[in-house]
Amino acid sequence: MADAQAGASGLDDLDLRLLAALVRSPGRSNKALADELGIAESTCAYRVRSLRSRGVVSGVQVVLDPASLGLPLQAVIRVRLGRHTREGVGRLFDAIVATPGVIEAFHVAGEDDFLVHVAVEDATALRDIVLQHITVHESVRTTETHLVFERREGVGPLARVTAPSPTASGRR
Repeated sequence: MADAQAGASGLDDLDLRLLAALVRSPGRSNKALADELGIAESTCAYRVRSLRSRGVVSGVQVVLDPASLGLPLQAVIRVRLGRHTREGVGRLFDAIVATPGVIEAFHVAGEDDFLVHVAVEDATALRDIVLQHITVHESVRTTETHLVFERREGVGPLARVTAPSPTASGRR
């Protein structure tokens, strides 16, 4: 499975090993990555540049703890539209991601049109995001807010492409 997926994506085993090392510790130097993978530093640098130029790797992300910034209340706001036009959806999406407190927003298919993850200082600030930044748009029909009790990161996409295939371990 990993070989077929790697071939289809244009990534080989070394690319996948390099990506896994970058995910584990994104701030490491090329020398440290090369040492871990047992390859030349020039090979490592070339491969990282290639992954970046192909858009496989698009940057290094800093993840902040909202509670440490005085924003302990997180929520996911479900947004449903009454009217769908390309321009209206685009304007709303742009406005949502420009709203202070928005961590991430998804334009989705299904009953809801947007899922908006926010972090705020209290319930009043949460209400204000909904009333002053979302429902003011004429295309918004309704919202529904869900408090986040706990958030955990998933294993990520590499777990799927680097998992050993059942036939590789002798199982069928």
